[in-house]
Amino acid sequence: MSELKEQYYDTIVSPVITEKSTIASEHNQVVFKVAIDATKPQIAEAVEKLFSVKVKAVNTLVNKGKNKKFRGRPYTRSNVKKAVVTLEEGNSIDITTGL
Repeated sequence: MSELKEQYYDTIVSPVITEKSTIASEHNQVVFKVAIDATKPQIAEAVEKLFSVKVKAVNTLVNKGKNKKFRGRPYTRSNVKKAVVTLEEGNSIDITTGL
């Protein structure tokens, strides 16, 4: 069982707490940073198992890494995949408590 739980924690990296995600939470949606290779069914299963809620839909997006400079040296930020998870009516997740 612990191996499966580790797999779920590898799928969901962290919650995204921004002004936009807070507004989305009013519409039964939660935003997570997820593994770059995670699929929608894997994300839905991980959220359902970790938080004991029912998932209605999962939408994903990939933020491409930007080219930046630090002290004149160029580097590229990593790509980040986010998942907007819509929960069924009556379910909620308090992401401020942490994973």
